[in-house]
Amino acid sequence: MYPRILEDKIRKNLNTGKAILLVGARQVGKTTLIRKILQGKDYLFLDADDPLVRQMLTKPNTEQIRSIIGEHNIVFVDEAQRIEGIGLTLKIITDQFKHVQLWVSGSSSFDLGNKLNEPLTGRKWEYELFPVSWEEFERKEGYVKAMQQLENRLLYGFYPEVLNNKGKERSVLKNLVSSYLYRDILAFSGIRKPEILDDLMLALALQIGHEVNYNELAQTIGVNKITVQKYIDILEKAYIVYRLRSFSRNLRHEIKRNRKIYFYDTGIRNMILGNFNPLNTRTDTGALWENFLVAERRKQNLYKETFARMYFWRTKQQQEVDYVEEKDGKIHGFEFKWTAKPKAKLPVTFTKTYRAETHIIDRNNFREFVVINP
Repeated sequence: MYPRILEDKIRKNLNTGKAILLVGARQVGKTTLIRKILQGKDYLFLDADDPLVRQMLTKPNTEQIRSIIGEHNIVFVDEAQRIEGIGLTLKIITDQFKHVQLWVSGSSSFDLGNKLNEPLTGRKWEYELFPVSWEEFERKEGYVKAMQQLENRLLYGFYPEVLNNKGKERSVLKNLVSSYLYRDILAFSGIRKPEILDDLMLALALQIGHEVNYNELAQTIGVNKITVQKYIDILEKAYIVYRLRSFSRNLRHEIKRNRKIYFYDTGIRNMILGNFNPLNTRTDTGALWENFLVAERRKQNLYKETFARMYFWRTKQQQEVDYVEEKDGKIHGFEFKWTAKPKAKLPVTFTKTYRAETHIIDRNNFREFVVINP
């Protein structure tokens, strides 16, 4: 098992009278992490993938819950989003059974947020778990071995099952995309035309590192703009992609409303394209490198609660900064280069306007960008 940064943070919030809620895409290691923390303890495991468990936990009254819990002081509800009205059930447990430490995992934020946020307001500690981070990978593999695998990580990503099945990465990724990721999307989003989702994911996979225009996507796919926005929102809630907003403060010619869209995992992105060619033969190496770096930075910012705001910057005159971060009133601009050029630098307009600190990130110094020391 790969060590997870969240483990220590979760342990600190145990036995505070609040539920522990862990959300994220399927197969990122939520159940494994919770089982590790609970190792050696007696707990009740309720798997909501089991129809009988779903039936038992669908709108039970207090006495029914009491009979389910029995003498257990620890209760773990796995894949909670599959249970109708689960929020109210969990609220009863936290309110009426004060001795019980409740654990809840969910594999998407589709209905889970709506089901849990209001009923469990003030009653939960919530965490998001992503595919293994570079820092977690390096902790287990060691610095030298991790660096030797950098190209493979850009190609195959960081899902635990991928990392644990060397030589079988493609078949594992194929199964992840078809069986697990789509399963959540189709089960909870109400999508009636999966083929549109296929076309959209392919279009997004081809555009990483570029601004996404919803109108152009709609024309490409053959649907309206509202449908594109809805489907992208669904993909974001399924922890497959996320949007990066444009940074804008002072200049009239800055692009203000556009978005870049990145994949949480480059292996999933490459599987959608069916392209695992070596980096030295690809035309998208720069975009793949950018996606990897932004995804890793996002994991770090969220895990370590830096409260940094993440953007990109671009003007109508095509001046661009790959990644902008605002933290504690300071602005940092980053340019990403797979192979850095000696004279590479960020636009003067940006650095002067925002008094920004600038950084060029390449293969030689990327570790300082993807491992934040709080």
